[in-house]
Amino acid sequence: MTSPLMRKDSRWLSAAAALGISALALSACSGSAEAENGIELDTEDVGTGAMESFGVDDVFEATEPVSFSLLYRNNPDHGLDEDWLFFEHLEEEHNVSLNIINAPLSDFEERRSLMIGAGDMPDFVPITYPGQEVPYIAGGGLLPVSDYLDYLPNFTDKLDQWDLWDEFDRLRQEDGKVYMLPGLLEDPFLQFSIVVRGDIWDELGLEAPATWDELADQLRTVKEAYPEVIPYSDRWELQSTLNIASPNFNTVAGWGYGQGLYYDHDAEEFIYAGASDEYREMVEFFAGLVEEGLMDPESLTQDDQLAEQKFAAGESFVIGGNDESTQIYHRGFDELGTEGAEARLIPIPGGRNGDFLHSGSRFDSGLMISASTAERDDFLALLQFIDWLYYSDNGLEFATWGVEGETFERTEDGEIQLVDHIDINEINPEADEHLLRDYGFYNQPFMHANGSLTEYVHASFRPHVIEWQEAMLHKEELPLQPNVPFTDLELEQVSLWQNALSDTVNQATAQFIIGQRDLDEWDDYVAELEGQGMNQMLEAAEEAHQRNLEMLEEVGEGTGD
Repeated sequence: MTSPLMRKDSRWLSAAAALGISALALSACSGSAEAENGIELDTEDVGTGAMESFGVDDVFEATEPVSFSLLYRNNPDHGLDEDWLFFEHLEEEHNVSLNIINAPLSDFEERRSLMIGAGDMPDFVPITYPGQEVPYIAGGGLLPVSDYLDYLPNFTDKLDQWDLWDEFDRLRQEDGKVYMLPGLLEDPFLQFSIVVRGDIWDELGLEAPATWDELADQLRTVKEAYPEVIPYSDRWELQSTLNIASPNFNTVAGWGYGQGLYYDHDAEEFIYAGASDEYREMVEFFAGLVEEGLMDPESLTQDDQLAEQKFAAGESFVIGGNDESTQIYHRGFDELGTEGAEARLIPIPGGRNGDFLHSGSRFDSGLMISASTAERDDFLALLQFIDWLYYSDNGLEFATWGVEGETFERTEDGEIQLVDHIDINEINPEADEHLLRDYGFYNQPFMHANGSLTEYVHASFRPHVIEWQEAMLHKEELPLQPNVPFTDLELEQVSLWQNALSDTVNQATAQFIIGQRDLDEWDDYVAELEGQGMNQMLEAAEEAHQRNLEMLEEVGEGTGD
C-alpha cells in the first residue's frame, strides 16, 4: 500500500515519468522545483554536472565532469582495480569519476565509524544496512534523504511500483526524517537455509521437509540408518538457523533478533521476544534435537571451519548454508575424496500453523550520504547519479551486468546472458575471466541486492538456485513490525537495557538448547530479564511508537492528504 505520507508525491512523480519529464524539467522556467514533502532546491542554475531533465529511467550523463568520493568495502575475494571497465565506462560515457577511499573488509565498519565521527565522511557510504545509520544521526553528519525524494525519481518510482512505502516509513527517525537509502528488491530474496547431504536423503527416500517437525522426523530416520553420526552439526553458532526458523514460531531470534522488541498485532502491544512463549517453543524444539542426539551441542560454540570439516568428512549430514556455502562444501568433499556426496540446499521449512517469513525482506544494504554534500555545487548531480546507478533499471543493469556486447548479451527472448568467457556464481564455470574480479561489475559497493529487479537477480544464479527461491514463493509475510524511533536520550538508556538483555538472552538460549540449563527454570530466566529493565524497555517502546504514529499523521497532513 502506498504510504499516506507520500501518495501525493508518488502520483506527481508517476505523472512526470509518463510525460518523459522530471521535477527539475517542470521547474526550468520558474527557477525552482516544488518539493511537496522536503527541501526545495533552487534549480535556475541546476549546478555543476546536473541534468536539467532527469526522470525515471533517464540515463544519467553529467553535463560536465564530476567526481564523487565513496568509502569502498574491499573484499579480498576480488579486491579493487582502478582499471576496471566499470570505472572506465563511468568516466567515458557518464562523465563521472569516483574517488575511492579504500577500506578492507576486516575493518570496514570501524573505518566507517571513525570517518563519520571525525567529520571526514566521504560523499556517500554504500553497504549500510537499515538501522546502522542510527548511531551517526545525532552528530549531524548524515543527509536526511527523505527531504530530497523529489530529486530521486527512480527510487520513489520503485517504492511506488513495488509497494514499499510502508517499509520506507519504518526508517523514519524521531524527527520524522530518513537518513539512509535502502537497497530495494522487487521480490523477497532469501539466501540462507539448511543444507543436507542430498545423496543420503535420496538413499533413504526422503524429500525436502515441509516443516521443522518433519525435518526432525527425517533426522530420526537418518540417525536410525547411521547411528554413529550426529546428523545435524550447525555453523554460525546456530544464529542463521534461529533467524530463518523464527517466523514460523512467531518470534525473532538469531541474526534477526535486533532489539528483541516484537509487536503482537492481535494484542496491539509490544512484547519482549526472548521472554515470550513463542520464543520458548522455538528453544524447546532445538533443545529436543540435542537431547535426542539429532543435533550436535557444539553447533552453538564451534567455529565455521570445524562445522564444515565435520560435514565434509561425513561426521554430520546437515548444516546451515546458502548457495555459496554449498560450493564450499562440495570442494570439501572433493578434497577428502567423498565420492557421490551432494550438498543440497533445501527450502526453509514451514511451521505448525502455516508457512511464514518476516516482512521487510525486500530491503537490503543501502547507502548513507554526507550532509556536507548539500552545500556543494554538484549536489544535484550527486543525487541524480546515485538515483540512476542504484535505482534505475538501466543503471542497475550496468552495475550488475556491465556493457552489452562486451560482458553480456541478450537472448531472442530478451533475457540477459553473460558472454561465454566471463563467469559469475559459476554460471560459466569454465570461463577464464570473472565479471567482478576482471571487470568490476556485480560489486556490492556499486549495486544493491544482487541487481534488485527479479530479472537481474535470477539471471545471476544457476537454475537450481532459482528453483529453490521459487519453491518458497508460497510463504506468507507476517505483518510489518512498527517503527520505534527513540529520542537520543531514550536511545542511550534503551541501548543499556538492550545490551544487558540481549547478552542474557543469548547466553540462556544456548544453555537451554544444549542442556546446561533446564527449561523448568524458564520463569527464573524471565525474572532475570525483568530485573534488567525489560518492562521499562517495553514501556519506552510503546511511548515511542505512539509518538511515531502522531508524527506520521502530522507529516501526512502537511502533504495535503
